Amino acid sequence: MTNEKPTTEKKEEKKKIETKPLPVDKEKTKEIEAQMKKEKTLEEKVDEKKTEEKPVEEKPKKKDEPKIKKKDEAVAHGAGLPISKKHSMYICSFIKNKKIDNAIADLQKVIKLKKAVPFKGEIPHRKGNIERGRYPVKAAGYFINLLKSLKGNVITNQMEIEETKIYIASASWANRPMRRGGRLAKRTNIVLKAKEFPEKVQTKKVAREKGEKK
Repeated sequence: MTNEKPTTEKKEEKKKIETKPLPVDKEKTKEIEAQMKKEKTLEEKVDEKKTEEKPVEEKPKKKDEPKIKKKDEAVAHGAGLPISKKHSMYICSFIKNKKIDNAIADLQKVIKLKKAVPFKGEIPHRKGNIERGRYPVKAAGYFINLLKSLKGNVITNQMEIEETKIYIASASWANRPMRRGGRLAKRTNIVLKAKEFPEKVQTKKVAREKGEKK
């Protein structure tokens, strides 16, 4: 009895596995195969066109750098500097009509107490050809920084440093904040302008002045 049960189970499994295939139309299969071939041929043609029509990769053009035009003058502003207006006025007159490098060198001597800035009024005499003068060290330091920025502007404006001179140097009051006891603090605005003065023009002017004097 024990040997008959597994044989019956195996027969049932074989019956389940042995299924009949579904009926298929041969004409439909042929049509599907023909459509698949057409699609493949179309895809191959499209790929060939893409390979032929690949655009040549153009190299990115370098952007042209903006050209700086040469200017006639260079300007440097100092707004609300904590220095005396009186000292700055005398330094402006001391700097005016000088080359930038010479003005910086003179102010460095002022800081070292080797050269005095000419002042007006009851002020003691100093060494040298100056009758009266002082040593405004703090104001001279601020002016040196302004002159350095003016020199940088001259270079960016494509001006020749050797021929440039400071032709405008002015000082004026700025907005003055209040201190204790109702006193106003020292604040000044400074404007420096430099311009090219060719040597040929200068020599002609000097010759004319000499001729007029004779």
